[in-house]
Amino acid sequence: MITRKTTKEITVGNIKIGAQNPIAIQSMLNAPPTDERAIFEQVRRLRDAGCEIVRLAVPDVQSAAIFSQLKREVAIPLVADVHFDYRIAIAAIEAGADKIRINPGNIGSRDKVAALVSAARERHVP
Repeated sequence: MITRKTTKEITVGNIKIGAQNPIAIQSMLNAPPTDERAIFEQVRRLRDAGCEIVRLAVPDVQSAAIFSQLKREVAIPLVADVHFDYRIAIAAIEAGADKIRINPGNIGSRDKVAALVSAARERHVP
């Protein structure tokens, strides 16, 4: 028997993860972040295969803008995987990302991390 660690429940889009919720099937895209056609196709294929949460790399603001279009077209929670620039993470939040994944150590100063956390809190984005 596997013993689960007690964790905090959070909501990603319409999926609750953590605590005693069932483990959600998640995957990450490997299409170039600017190839909209490939991104849409991969998201649809993952959803059809039973994936419940999709993560995609967001290396620049242009890539963050794709979130708003994706959110209109697919009903699956989307996670922005952002490195190095807190402004990109904020742009992804503003574009509709359901969750942000960062490494605070590579985002920069405490002020930058605080600005990102503030933007996420405002929109209830984990």
